[in-house]
Amino acid sequence: MSDNSNGAPALAKMMVGAWMTQGIHVAAELGIADLLVAGPLTADELARRSGAHGDSLYRVLRALASVGIFSEDAQRRFSLTPMAEALRSDVPGTMRAFARMAGAEFYQTWGHLLDSARTGEQGFRRAFGSAWFEYMTARPDRHAIYDAAMNGVHGAETEPVINAYDFSALGTLADIGGGNGSALAAILQRNSRLHGILFELPGVAERARAVLANAQLDGRCQVVGGDFFKSVPSADAYVLRHVIHDWEDAQAESILRNCRAAMRPGGRVLVVETVLPPGDQPCFGKWLDLMMLLVGGRERTEEQYRGLFGRAGLRLNRIVPTAHEVSVIEGAAA
Repeated sequence: MSDNSNGAPALAKMMVGAWMTQGIHVAAELGIADLLVAGPLTADELARRSGAHGDSLYRVLRALASVGIFSEDAQRRFSLTPMAEALRSDVPGTMRAFARMAGAEFYQTWGHLLDSARTGEQGFRRAFGSAWFEYMTARPDRHAIYDAAMNGVHGAETEPVINAYDFSALGTLADIGGGNGSALAAILQRNSRLHGILFELPGVAERARAVLANAQLDGRCQVVGGDFFKSVPSADAYVLRHVIHDWEDAQAESILRNCRAAMRPGGRVLVVETVLPPGDQPCFGKWLDLMMLLVGGRERTEEQYRGLFGRAGLRLNRIVPTAHEVSVIEGAAA
C-alpha cells in the first residue's frame, strides 16, 4: 500500500480552494478594499459602511487575513496588504471585477464540471439555462462587470504583446471582439502611423467609444458594431485576443474564415492566446481550458491551431512568444 502522508495535506489545501474564492468574492462585492484606503477599520465599522453583519464579516476577514489578504492588528482592525490592494476599484489591473465574477457565475458553473466531463455539454447552460454570451447580452449590468474583469485579468498581457510583435509595418489593424478598446488604444499609441478598427457587438461597441475617445487618437480609430460570424471590416491585419478560445472549432473556423475573406492582399491574422504545451508541463491555460469547456470553448496546442488555420484558408506562419503566457499566432492566406 502506498504512503499518502506527504501528498494528502497539499491535496487537501487544493480541495478547499473554492472556500477562498467565496471569501474573496464577499470582500469584493462589499467593496472592503475601497473602504480601507484611508486606514484600518474594525469589522463592525466596515459592516456599517458596507451593509453587512459585523460578526460574520469579521469571520470572513479573519480567514482572508490568515492567507495574506488583509491584515488584522491587536485591536482587531483590518488594513490593506499587497494582495488586498489588488481588490481596490481604482488601481491599474484591479482584480475586483474578476473576484465578483469568480464567486458568482463562474462559481456556479464550476459545479457542473462533472456533467461536462461526462457529456461534453456546457456546464454554464446547465447552471443558467442559456449559453454564456446569450446570458451576458441579456444582462448589460453583468456584462459590464465581465468586461472589467477581463480587462483586469488580461490587461497585463498588453505590454508584453506590443513588445514582442512589430505592428509598425501595418496600415490598418482591426481588433475583432476587442472589448472596451483598451488593448487597441495601447497598440495605436505605440505605433503612430497605424490606424485601428474596433469591431464588437453593437452594445459593447458603444461602451468602447468612450475609452477610445479618452485615448485621444486623433481620428486614427473607428468603432464598428457587427457580428463576426457574418462578416468583419476590411483591414490589413486582424488581432483576435482571447476570442478564438471562446468557441469550439466550427465557430472558430467561421470567424477566421471571415477574416480571411475580408483581409487585404498580404494581410495577416494575429491570434493572441495561450498555446498549450505538451505532456504534464505546468500551464495556467490547462485550467483555463476547463473553464472554456464549461462555457463552450477550448484552449489549443500548436498542432490544433495549425489545423484550425488550415481549415479556414490560412497558413500558420509563426508563433511569437511573449513575456506573458500568451503568444501571438500569426497566420496569412494559404
